[in-house]
Amino acid sequence: MGERKSVLLRLDPAVHDALTRWANDELRSTNAQIEFLLRRALAESGRLPSGAAAQPRRGRPRKDARPEESENPPDD
Repeated sequence: MGERKSVLLRLDPAVHDALTRWANDELRSTNAQIEFLLRRALAESGRLPSGAAAQPRRGRPRKDARPEESENPPDD
């Protein structure tokens, strides 16, 4: 993945607060929530470039994604 771009975004304080609450509900940072919403809007409108890198996965892996301990221990 190439270098990520930084942008200055001016938001109404009430909109920022609502985004922050939503991001917290989804266990994302406000920045990650904004990127998630922009990518979803681009994809729904057919404008997400095919060469766009996937959004980075952050945080702890889901419990169901972790390898399960074997129920049958190996024979010695």
